[in-house]
Amino acid sequence: MVVSEFIPSTNLNLPNNGKIAWKSPSNIALVKYWGKKENQIPANPSISFTLDACATRTNLTFEKLSKPSQNFSFNLLFEGEPKPDFKPKIETFFRRIEPYLPFLKDYHFTIETTNSFPHSSGIASSASGMAALSLCLLDIERSSKSQMTVDFFNKKASFLARLGSGSACRSISGSLIQWGKNDHIQNSSDLFGVKYPYKMAPVFENYHDTILLVHKGQKTVSSTVGHGLMKGHPFAEKRFEQAHQNLNKLQTIFAEGNLDEFIEIVESEALTLHAMMMTSIPYFLLMKPETLAIIEKIWNFRKKTGLHACFTLDAGANVHLLYPEAEKTETIQFVKDELVVHCENGHYICDRVGNGSKKLISL
Repeated sequence: MVVSEFIPSTNLNLPNNGKIAWKSPSNIALVKYWGKKENQIPANPSISFTLDACATRTNLTFEKLSKPSQNFSFNLLFEGEPKPDFKPKIETFFRRIEPYLPFLKDYHFTIETTNSFPHSSGIASSASGMAALSLCLLDIERSSKSQMTVDFFNKKASFLARLGSGSACRSISGSLIQWGKNDHIQNSSDLFGVKYPYKMAPVFENYHDTILLVHKGQKTVSSTVGHGLMKGHPFAEKRFEQAHQNLNKLQTIFAEGNLDEFIEIVESEALTLHAMMMTSIPYFLLMKPETLAIIEKIWNFRKKTGLHACFTLDAGANVHLLYPEAEKTETIQFVKDELVVHCENGHYICDRVGNGSKKLISL
Protein backbone atom coordinates (compact mmCIF):
# COMPACT_ATOMS: atom_id res chain seq x y z
CA MET A 1 0.00 0.00 0.00
CA VAL A 2 1.27 3.46 -0.90
CA VAL A 3 0.43 6.84 0.61
CA SER A 4 -1.61 7.96 -2.41
CA GLU A 5 -4.22 5.29 -1.66
CA PHE A 6 -5.19 7.24 1.45
CA ILE A 7 -6.04 10.39 -0.55
CA PRO A 8 -9.82 10.43 -1.15
CA SER A 9 -11.58 11.67 -4.24
CA THR A 10 -12.66 15.31 -4.17
CA ASN A 11 -16.36 14.62 -4.77
CA LEU A 12 -17.27 13.45 -1.29
CA ASN A 13 -20.88 13.81 -0.21
CA LEU A 14 -20.27 14.80 3.40
CA PRO A 15 -22.79 15.75 6.11
CA ASN A 16 -23.35 19.37 7.11
CA ASN A 17 -23.02 18.62 10.80
CA GLY A 18 -22.91 15.81 13.28
CA LYS A 19 -21.32 14.28 16.33
CA ILE A 20 -19.04 11.26 16.64
CA ALA A 21 -17.30 9.67 19.64
CA TRP A 22 -14.53 7.08 19.87
CA LYS A 23 -12.66 5.55 22.78
CA SER A 24 -9.06 4.54 22.13
CA PRO A 25 -6.68 2.77 24.49
CA SER A 26 -3.07 3.42 25.30
CA ASN A 27 -0.49 0.74 24.49
CA ILE A 28 2.77 -0.51 25.93
CA ALA A 29 5.60 -1.44 23.59
CA LEU A 30 7.46 -4.71 24.11
CA VAL A 31 10.04 -3.98 21.42
CA LYS A 32 10.60 -0.23 21.58
CA TYR A 33 10.91 2.27 18.77
CA TRP A 34 13.29 5.11 19.51
CA GLY A 35 14.33 7.40 16.71
CA LYS A 36 12.32 8.83 13.80
CA LYS A 37 12.87 9.71 10.17
CA GLU A 38 10.95 12.42 8.32
CA ASN A 39 7.14 12.22 8.24
CA GLN A 40 6.90 10.21 11.45
CA ILE A 41 8.59 7.15 10.00
CA PRO A 42 10.14 4.91 12.68
CA ALA A 43 13.86 4.21 12.62
CA ASN A 44 13.13 0.65 13.74
CA PRO A 45 10.07 -1.60 14.04
CA SER A 46 8.17 -2.10 17.30
CA ILE A 47 5.44 -4.29 18.76
CA SER A 48 3.04 -3.55 21.59
CA PHE A 49 0.23 -4.86 23.73
CA THR A 50 -2.91 -2.76 23.35
CA LEU A 51 -4.25 -1.90 26.79
CA ASP A 52 -7.87 -1.80 27.92
CA ALA A 53 -8.60 0.44 30.93
CA CYS A 54 -6.16 3.29 30.17
CA ALA A 55 -8.02 5.03 27.37
CA THR A 56 -9.05 8.39 25.92
CA ARG A 57 -12.63 9.23 24.95
CA THR A 58 -13.00 11.90 22.27
CA ASN A 59 -16.29 13.49 21.25
CA LEU A 60 -16.10 15.37 17.96
CA THR A 61 -18.88 17.80 17.04
CA PHE A 62 -18.62 19.36 13.58
CA GLU A 63 -20.54 21.93 11.56
CA LYS A 64 -19.91 22.99 7.97
CA LEU A 65 -18.79 26.59 7.51
CA SER A 66 -20.41 28.91 4.99
CA LYS A 67 -17.10 28.91 3.14
CA PRO A 68 -13.79 27.13 3.74
CA SER A 69 -11.61 28.70 6.40
CA GLN A 70 -8.10 29.97 5.74
CA ASN A 71 -6.99 28.23 8.93
CA PHE A 72 -8.22 25.22 10.85
CA SER A 73 -11.28 26.11 12.91
CA PHE A 74 -11.69 24.21 16.17
CA ASN A 75 -12.23 24.46 19.91
CA LEU A 76 -10.58 22.03 22.28
CA LEU A 77 -11.86 20.99 25.69
CA PHE A 78 -9.89 18.65 27.93
CA GLU A 79 -11.78 17.24 30.91
CA GLY A 80 -14.44 19.90 30.24
CA GLU A 81 -12.06 22.87 30.30
CA PRO A 82 -10.34 24.81 27.49
CA LYS A 83 -6.75 23.65 27.00
CA PRO A 84 -5.00 26.26 24.85
CA ASP A 85 -1.56 24.67 25.25
CA PHE A 86 -2.87 21.57 23.40
CA LYS A 87 -3.95 23.57 20.34
CA PRO A 88 -0.55 23.92 18.60
CA LYS A 89 -0.14 20.14 18.56
CA ILE A 90 -3.62 19.71 17.05
CA GLU A 91 -2.86 22.37 14.42
CA THR A 92 0.35 20.57 13.47
CA PHE A 93 -1.59 17.32 13.27
CA PHE A 94 -4.26 18.87 11.04
CA ARG A 95 -1.60 20.27 8.68
CA ARG A 96 -0.03 16.83 8.35
CA ILE A 97 -3.28 14.99 7.66
CA GLU A 98 -5.01 17.60 5.46
CA PRO A 99 -3.86 15.95 2.20
CA TYR A 100 -5.65 12.77 3.32
CA LEU A 101 -8.73 14.49 4.79
CA PRO A 102 -9.06 17.50 2.46
CA PHE A 103 -12.35 18.64 3.99
CA LEU A 104 -10.84 19.76 7.32
CA LYS A 105 -11.05 23.50 6.52
CA ASP A 106 -14.69 23.12 5.48
CA TYR A 107 -15.79 22.61 9.10
CA HIS A 108 -15.63 24.02 12.58
CA PHE A 109 -14.84 21.28 15.08
CA THR A 110 -15.41 21.04 18.79
CA ILE A 111 -13.06 18.44 20.26
CA GLU A 112 -13.93 17.20 23.74
CA THR A 113 -11.48 14.73 25.20
CA THR A 114 -11.20 12.94 28.54
CA ASN A 115 -8.89 10.25 29.90
CA SER A 116 -9.92 7.29 32.02
CA PHE A 117 -6.69 7.83 33.97
CA PRO A 118 -5.69 11.05 35.75
CA HIS A 119 -3.87 13.48 33.46
CA SER A 120 -1.15 13.85 36.09
CA SER A 121 -0.63 10.09 36.37
CA GLY A 122 2.48 10.09 34.24
CA ILE A 123 0.93 7.93 31.51
CA ALA A 124 1.39 9.45 28.08
CA SER A 125 -2.02 10.11 26.55
CA SER A 126 -0.77 11.19 23.11
CA ALA A 127 -1.16 7.67 21.68
CA SER A 128 -4.73 7.16 22.88
CA GLY A 129 -5.71 10.79 22.21
CA MET A 130 -4.44 10.96 18.64
CA ALA A 131 -5.90 7.54 17.85
CA ALA A 132 -9.36 8.58 19.06
CA LEU A 133 -9.28 11.90 17.19
CA SER A 134 -8.12 10.20 13.99
CA LEU A 135 -10.98 7.71 14.16
CA CYS A 136 -13.52 10.51 14.65
CA LEU A 137 -12.22 12.52 11.69
CA LEU A 138 -11.99 9.50 9.41
CA ASP A 139 -15.57 8.57 10.30
CA ILE A 140 -16.68 11.78 8.56
CA GLU A 141 -15.07 10.57 5.33
CA ARG A 142 -16.52 7.08 5.81
CA SER A 143 -20.03 8.54 6.03
CA SER A 144 -19.87 9.19 2.27
CA LYS A 145 -18.25 5.85 1.41
CA SER A 146 -20.43 2.88 2.19
CA GLN A 147 -17.90 0.68 0.36
CA MET A 148 -15.01 1.51 2.73
CA THR A 149 -13.97 -1.77 4.29
CA VAL A 150 -13.15 -2.20 7.97
CA ASP A 151 -9.62 -3.22 7.04
CA PHE A 152 -9.03 -0.06 4.99
CA PHE A 153 -10.66 2.10 7.67
CA ASN A 154 -8.35 0.70 10.35
CA LYS A 155 -5.26 1.07 8.18
CA LYS A 156 -6.03 4.66 7.29
CA ALA A 157 -6.93 5.51 10.90
CA SER A 158 -3.59 4.05 12.01
CA PHE A 159 -1.82 5.97 9.23
CA LEU A 160 -3.43 9.25 10.33
CA ALA A 161 -2.80 8.63 14.02
CA ARG A 162 0.89 8.04 13.30
CA LEU A 163 1.14 11.58 11.93
CA GLY A 164 -0.01 12.91 15.30
CA SER A 165 2.02 10.60 17.53
CA GLY A 166 4.05 7.67 16.26
CA SER A 167 2.90 5.18 18.88
CA ALA A 168 -0.74 6.21 18.30
CA CYS A 169 -0.78 4.00 15.20
CA ARG A 170 -0.62 1.02 17.58
CA SER A 171 -3.77 2.10 19.47
CA ILE A 172 -6.38 1.50 16.76
CA SER A 173 -6.67 -2.28 17.02
CA GLY A 174 -5.61 -5.02 19.43
CA SER A 175 -4.37 -7.02 21.08
CA LEU A 176 -0.83 -7.33 19.71
CA ILE A 177 0.12 -4.67 17.16
CA GLN A 178 3.30 -4.42 15.11
CA TRP A 179 4.51 -1.22 13.44
CA GLY A 180 7.49 -0.71 11.17
CA LYS A 181 8.79 -2.60 8.17
CA ASN A 182 10.30 -5.98 9.03
CA ASP A 183 11.19 -8.57 6.40
CA HIS A 184 9.91 -11.45 8.55
CA ILE A 185 6.42 -10.04 9.25
CA GLN A 186 3.80 -10.17 6.52
CA ASN A 187 2.32 -6.83 5.43
CA SER A 188 4.39 -4.89 7.96
CA SER A 189 4.70 -1.21 7.12
CA ASP A 190 6.30 2.00 8.30
CA LEU A 191 3.02 3.77 7.45
CA PHE A 192 0.63 2.08 9.90
CA GLY A 193 0.35 -0.61 12.54
CA VAL A 194 -0.88 -4.11 11.71
CA LYS A 195 -2.31 -6.91 13.80
CA TYR A 196 0.41 -9.42 14.55
CA PRO A 197 -0.20 -12.08 11.87
CA TYR A 198 1.35 -15.14 13.50
CA LYS A 199 0.38 -17.61 16.18
CA MET A 200 0.12 -16.34 19.73
CA ALA A 201 -0.10 -18.84 22.60
CA PRO A 202 -3.17 -18.49 24.86
CA VAL A 203 -1.02 -17.34 27.81
CA PHE A 204 -0.44 -13.99 26.05
CA GLU A 205 -4.10 -13.37 25.26
CA ASN A 206 -5.04 -12.34 28.80
CA TYR A 207 -1.82 -10.68 29.93
CA HIS A 208 -2.00 -8.10 32.71
CA ASP A 209 -0.22 -4.77 33.08
CA THR A 210 -0.11 -3.08 36.48
CA ILE A 211 1.30 0.42 36.02
CA LEU A 212 3.33 1.59 39.01
CA LEU A 213 3.20 5.38 39.10
CA VAL A 214 6.64 6.37 40.31
CA HIS A 215 6.54 9.94 39.02
CA LYS A 216 3.46 11.87 37.91
CA GLY A 217 5.13 15.10 36.83
CA GLN A 218 6.22 16.25 33.40
CA LYS A 219 9.29 14.53 32.00
CA THR A 220 12.52 16.54 31.98
CA VAL A 221 13.04 15.66 28.30
CA SER A 222 10.13 15.14 25.89
CA SER A 223 9.91 12.04 23.75
CA THR A 224 10.10 14.23 20.63
CA VAL A 225 13.45 15.61 21.73
CA GLY A 226 14.63 12.14 22.77
CA HIS A 227 13.78 10.67 19.37
CA GLY A 228 15.75 13.45 17.69
CA LEU A 229 18.85 12.65 19.70
CA MET A 230 19.08 9.26 17.98
CA LYS A 231 20.35 11.08 14.89
CA GLY A 232 24.09 10.71 15.05
CA HIS A 233 23.91 8.56 18.18
CA PRO A 234 27.06 6.39 18.32
CA PHE A 235 25.05 3.22 19.05
CA ALA A 236 21.98 3.93 16.89
CA GLU A 237 22.59 1.47 14.06
CA LYS A 238 23.33 -1.43 16.40
CA ARG A 239 20.20 -0.57 18.37
CA PHE A 240 18.07 -0.62 15.23
CA GLU A 241 19.52 -4.02 14.30
CA GLN A 242 18.80 -5.30 17.81
CA ALA A 243 15.14 -4.30 17.53
CA HIS A 244 14.75 -6.30 14.31
CA GLN A 245 16.48 -9.31 15.89
CA ASN A 246 14.27 -9.20 18.99
CA LEU A 247 11.14 -8.90 16.89
CA ASN A 248 12.20 -11.97 14.91
CA LYS A 249 12.91 -13.94 18.10
CA LEU A 250 9.46 -13.11 19.45
CA GLN A 251 7.77 -15.02 16.63
CA THR A 252 8.84 -18.35 18.15
CA ILE A 253 8.37 -17.10 21.71
CA PHE A 254 4.79 -15.99 21.07
CA ALA A 255 3.95 -19.25 19.29
CA GLU A 256 5.41 -21.49 22.01
CA GLY A 257 4.34 -19.39 25.01
CA ASN A 258 7.92 -19.29 26.30
CA LEU A 259 7.61 -16.86 29.21
CA ASP A 260 11.26 -17.02 30.28
CA GLU A 261 12.50 -15.90 26.87
CA PHE A 262 9.67 -13.35 26.64
CA ILE A 263 10.86 -11.81 29.92
CA GLU A 264 14.46 -11.68 28.73
CA ILE A 265 13.59 -9.72 25.59
CA VAL A 266 11.03 -7.39 27.19
CA GLU A 267 13.25 -6.37 30.09
CA SER A 268 16.30 -6.01 27.86
CA GLU A 269 14.33 -3.78 25.50
CA ALA A 270 13.24 -1.54 28.39
CA LEU A 271 16.76 -1.13 29.69
CA THR A 272 18.16 -0.60 26.21
CA LEU A 273 15.68 2.22 25.63
CA HIS A 274 16.96 4.04 28.69
CA ALA A 275 20.58 3.18 27.88
CA MET A 276 20.15 5.03 24.57
CA MET A 277 18.92 8.08 26.49
CA MET A 278 21.85 7.93 28.87
CA THR A 279 24.39 7.70 26.03
CA SER A 280 23.00 10.35 23.68
CA ILE A 281 24.51 13.85 23.43
CA PRO A 282 23.19 15.59 25.40
CA TYR A 283 22.55 12.63 27.71
CA PHE A 284 19.61 12.44 30.09
CA LEU A 285 18.09 10.16 32.69
CA LEU A 286 14.34 9.57 33.13
CA MET A 287 14.43 6.72 35.64
CA LYS A 288 14.15 7.61 39.33
CA PRO A 289 15.65 5.83 42.36
CA GLU A 290 12.22 4.29 43.01
CA THR A 291 12.20 2.90 39.45
CA LEU A 292 15.40 0.98 40.17
CA ALA A 293 14.11 -0.18 43.55
CA ILE A 294 11.01 -1.64 41.89
CA ILE A 295 13.07 -3.40 39.22
CA GLU A 296 15.29 -5.06 41.82
CA LYS A 297 12.27 -6.20 43.82
CA ILE A 298 10.69 -7.69 40.69
CA TRP A 299 13.87 -9.65 40.01
CA ASN A 300 13.94 -10.92 43.60
CA PHE A 301 10.24 -11.82 43.50
CA ARG A 302 10.72 -13.82 40.31
CA LYS A 303 13.75 -15.66 41.69
CA LYS A 304 12.02 -16.45 44.99
CA THR A 305 8.65 -17.58 43.61
CA GLY A 306 9.40 -18.91 40.14
CA LEU A 307 6.54 -16.75 38.81
CA HIS A 308 6.78 -14.74 35.61
CA ALA A 309 6.25 -11.09 36.54
CA CYS A 310 8.51 -8.81 34.51
CA PHE A 311 8.88 -5.11 33.92
CA THR A 312 8.98 -2.79 30.99
CA LEU A 313 9.38 0.98 30.85
CA ASP A 314 8.27 3.67 28.47
CA ALA A 315 10.21 6.93 28.11
CA GLY A 316 9.66 7.85 31.75
CA ALA A 317 10.05 6.71 35.33
CA ASN A 318 6.91 4.60 35.67
CA VAL A 319 7.14 0.81 35.67
CA HIS A 320 4.77 -1.48 33.77
CA LEU A 321 4.54 -4.81 35.59
CA LEU A 322 3.54 -7.51 33.10
CA TYR A 323 2.30 -10.96 34.16
CA PRO A 324 0.00 -13.76 32.98
CA GLU A 325 -3.62 -14.15 34.11
CA ALA A 326 -2.87 -17.36 36.02
CA GLU A 327 -0.45 -15.51 38.32
CA LYS A 328 -2.65 -12.48 39.02
CA THR A 329 -3.47 -13.18 42.69
CA GLU A 330 0.12 -13.66 43.85
CA THR A 331 1.43 -10.77 41.75
CA ILE A 332 -1.13 -8.23 42.95
CA GLN A 333 -0.37 -9.22 46.53
CA PHE A 334 3.32 -8.61 45.77
CA VAL A 335 2.43 -5.14 44.47
CA LYS A 336 0.52 -4.33 47.67
CA ASP A 337 3.14 -5.78 49.98
CA GLU A 338 6.35 -4.53 48.37
CA LEU A 339 5.90 -2.17 45.42
CA VAL A 340 3.22 0.31 46.40
CA VAL A 341 5.64 1.96 48.82
CA HIS A 342 7.68 3.10 45.82
CA CYS A 343 4.71 4.66 44.01
CA GLU A 344 3.93 8.36 44.28
CA ASN A 345 1.09 8.68 46.81
CA GLY A 346 0.80 4.88 46.66
CA HIS A 347 -0.88 5.06 43.26
CA TYR A 348 -0.92 2.29 40.67
CA ILE A 349 -3.31 1.28 37.88
CA CYS A 350 -4.40 -2.26 37.09
CA ASP A 351 -4.85 -2.85 33.37
CA ARG A 352 -4.75 -5.74 30.94
CA VAL A 353 -4.47 -6.50 27.24
CA GLY A 354 -7.44 -5.15 25.28
CA ASN A 355 -8.97 -5.35 21.82
CA GLY A 356 -8.50 -1.81 20.52
CA SER A 357 -10.69 1.22 19.92
CA LYS A 358 -14.48 1.30 20.30
CA LYS A 359 -17.01 3.52 18.60
CA LEU A 360 -19.30 5.20 21.13
CA ILE A 361 -21.45 7.59 19.06
CA SER A 362 -22.22 7.12 15.37
CA LEU A 363 -23.04 9.80 12.84
